[in-house]
Amino acid sequence: MWVRTRAAVAGGVVLILVAVIAVWLVVRQVGDRLQLPLASRKCTVQADGRVALDADQMANAATIAAIGAQRGMPERAVVVALATAYQESGLRNLADGDRDSVGLFQQRPSQGWGTPTQIRDPRYAANRFYAALKKVRGWEKMRVTDAAQRVQRSAFPEAYQKWADDSEVLSRALLGDVTGAVACTVGRTPVMHGAAAAAQLTRNLVLDWGLSGTDTAGQTGLAVTAGDQRDGWRYAHWLVSHAQDHGVKRVRFGDLEWTARDGTWGRVTGEQSAAGQVVAEVFAEG
Repeated sequence: MWVRTRAAVAGGVVLILVAVIAVWLVVRQVGDRLQLPLASRKCTVQADGRVALDADQMANAATIAAIGAQRGMPERAVVVALATAYQESGLRNLADGDRDSVGLFQQRPSQGWGTPTQIRDPRYAANRFYAALKKVRGWEKMRVTDAAQRVQRSAFPEAYQKWADDSEVLSRALLGDVTGAVACTVGRTPVMHGAAAAAQLTRNLVLDWGLSGTDTAGQTGLAVTAGDQRDGWRYAHWLVSHAQDHGVKRVRFGDLEWTARDGTWGRVTGEQSAAGQVVAEVFAEG
């Protein structure tokens, strides 16, 4: 009996060790970048697939896509960039990481990517990533993970591929290929409101997209003229993606409107915006 008990205990210990090793391997592979539970995600993206993100992740994804478009990079490059940021940081602008890595792409100052302050700027980090990707010969025909690995040189070169499908969904929406594809729920206490929100929203829209001629409508919001439907939905989806951190209350393009109250897109009930114009309204001063 004693011998059988010891054997059973030993067998149990072995099973526990196997389980611990399996968990350790998973953690090594994805680290702290596991996605958050669905309950905490405030944004949904529907574009031949569905992705759910929280407000910070959504805003970062929108900026990464916008910088790629501003640089004239093809949509495939945006997919690679989003998949890389998904894996490296969970689409979060991290203050630290492995060794001296920081930011969305976990770029390292010691490897010549820039100063920590520069790398923590999402626009700077995205620009540096796209510049490095562009230097990779034949990246356009590579798998997402292979193209990302040529830039990142990760210890887990296959890790980026698991984010390819989600990144394609995000890319289609954020580059304006789909109508009313980004919907976010905004809390009752926005980070900004009034004239400060309108000014910051305008400034960041211009920086991300390289726009000119954007009109700040006093304390109420902004209006931007789109060259075509695709551009209009690029800007509209960007505005919704940044609703939480910029106090956006309403976004209107054509006959569709997103509101913070509902968190969804619906038909305009009142007067439509001028043809080709994207209009955003911010929360008024409290």
